[in-house]
Amino acid sequence: MSVNGKLLSVAVTAVTALGLVCVGPAVAAPTTVSGDGGNRVGVVQGDGVASVRQGALDAPLFRQHENVKQIALTGNRVGILTDAGVVWVKEGGLSAGWVRESTNVKQLALAGDRIGVVKAGGEAYVKDGGLGAAWVLEARNVNELELSGDRIGVVTGVGVASVKQGGLGAAWVRQSVNVVDIDLSGTRIGLFQANGAAWVKEGALTAAWVKEADHVIQLELSGNRIGVLQDTGVAQVKQGALNAPWAQQSDNTIQIALSGHRIGILKGSGAAHVKEGALDAPWVLQAERVTELALS
Repeated sequence: MSVNGKLLSVAVTAVTALGLVCVGPAVAAPTTVSGDGGNRVGVVQGDGVASVRQGALDAPLFRQHENVKQIALTGNRVGILTDAGVVWVKEGGLSAGWVRESTNVKQLALAGDRIGVVKAGGEAYVKDGGLGAAWVLEARNVNELELSGDRIGVVTGVGVASVKQGGLGAAWVRQSVNVVDIDLSGTRIGLFQANGAAWVKEGALTAAWVKEADHVIQLELSGNRIGVLQDTGVAQVKQGALNAPWAQQSDNTIQIALSGHRIGILKGSGAAHVKEGALDAPWVLQAERVTELALS
């Protein structure tokens, strides 16, 4: 999910109304916080330090970088966007060396062997393959970029959402208008609109939309799970078909993340929790004073 003005405004309003204490920027929907069943958990804390743990939910956290604005995880890759707009990505173990990928960036996205960035001027670029692969310009006037498998999704500055499937040069297929945010996972596409309505489709890019929820300020997809954060601070997740029932996960929440059988939440107090397994599994505290939580 991307940090955009409208969403940030809604998040701040919701957090204020709930009386929650935010230890850093009120970010209800950071970019690329959900994963595809990996075993890494990443956090950015109030001092700008990014850390990652790998394996069990009680594994140690390893410090990765400082002055971090955003962290993104996929497979054995870790990506960070610094406060200065520089993107660094590493591949392999948590102690691997960083490779500088881009500058003047406002958003980072990772998925598999693809890396995507949105520049400060709204140009979206994606590369496919090694960390030294060439960048391909995908679109202009982009507010948000999402990656999943061989799909790329964008939301433009005027709220138009489009998705392409296949190679980096594939054609765009328009999905919807008045869109705040788009999310991708496998053959599912999700979005929510300026009125807070969340929709998900499954299958081809031209499949029909199914309305999932109202009052939504964040939408996340991973596998057959859908998660929403509503403007009341309530986080809910459903598993299975698009019309499956919702299971409430948490209140006083300012961010949700999904990855396979893992669910993560960030509380207004700055406490990040993750659970693994069934929707009613117990929570495991990951860190305090957190401003962003990401799952691989």
